[in-house]
Amino acid sequence: MLPPPLSLYVHLPWCVQKCPYCDFNSHPLRAALPEQDYLAALLRDLTDERARIPGRAIDTVFFGGGTPSLFSADAIGRVLNAVGSQLAADAEITLEANPGTVEHGAFAAYRAAGINRLSLGAQTFDAAALKRLGRIHGPDEIERAVDEAHAAGLDNFNLDLMYGLPEQTLEMGLADVERATALGPMHLSHYQLTLEPQTPFAKRPPPLPDDDTIWTMQTECQAALATAGFVQYETSAYARDGRPCRHNLNYWQYGDYLAIGAGAHGKLTDAAANRIVRREKLRHPSRYMRAAGSPAVFSETAVADNDRMFEFMLNALRLNAGFDRRLFETRTGLPLAAANGALTQAVELGLLARNGDRYYASERGRAYLNDLQALFLPEAA
Repeated sequence: MLPPPLSLYVHLPWCVQKCPYCDFNSHPLRAALPEQDYLAALLRDLTDERARIPGRAIDTVFFGGGTPSLFSADAIGRVLNAVGSQLAADAEITLEANPGTVEHGAFAAYRAAGINRLSLGAQTFDAAALKRLGRIHGPDEIERAVDEAHAAGLDNFNLDLMYGLPEQTLEMGLADVERATALGPMHLSHYQLTLEPQTPFAKRPPPLPDDDTIWTMQTECQAALATAGFVQYETSAYARDGRPCRHNLNYWQYGDYLAIGAGAHGKLTDAAANRIVRREKLRHPSRYMRAAGSPAVFSETAVADNDRMFEFMLNALRLNAGFDRRLFETRTGLPLAAANGALTQAVELGLLARNGDRYYASERGRAYLNDLQALFLPEAA
């Protein structure tokens, strides 16, 4: 079993306010941002995590949240400096940013700190829809943020767009795609709004478009993205000029990732022992800051063989290109024969296509992806 590529995820959990659809581990700021205390905790956490990976390079870094752009460029730079020589020379280093929290000129400072890719949470260009979603920015701020990114030389950026928004029409969804692509991003994430349990939207559902409208919106927006030169490579991810998100690709190809920060989840392969371990950090920022750097900050579980197969399929089948035998076997430590029953059933149901040793979701399988992935659940295998 060979060790896969390695990424680092850094969770910065605070937002100006919590959006009503969000179920991430994020917390609205109710006082001053405890930047220095949290940074100190991250650095202790990172020291502990790096001790687990002697000699392994970190290929990608992703600062996620919350709203990481609430943190200063100096804080971001200190985390990257602490990674040190283990950071690959060509590492992709992404910062998530909310257009409403980025001050004029700040992207130049983030670039100087080491950021070479941005992910901007646009969501929509409709002012009324942004307000309903609880976003703190308006359409003009999205365009100003993109202008600042270009001015800072950060042309490799992603825009997040949602569709199926409250009272959204097909025309509104297509208008969002048109405005987004006109800004020249290298990458677009285009995903449907879902009502996650325990969120305000789930408790008091807003009026959403019906299923037929959402399906039409999805397919027509996909066509518009293709016309604009964006290639769909994953369920909700589109890239131009061969610029997919390398960090997310590592997740979808069942790679390894260290994770630091409150509530962060990591996965690490012990190739010699044919063992995969998941580690989860304490969720609440205050408890995390007190415990970071000690065993009390995390819980750890080994991934059973059957769970490895399901976890791999849960991720790899989201990719339009799917996976081949070698990727499955090197990333899970299992022979592909372990999945033969479910693979055969998926092909017979028309959910999975095969080309030699490569398997990928068919057009029908992409439409019913949850059903395809469920075939590989341990109790179904």
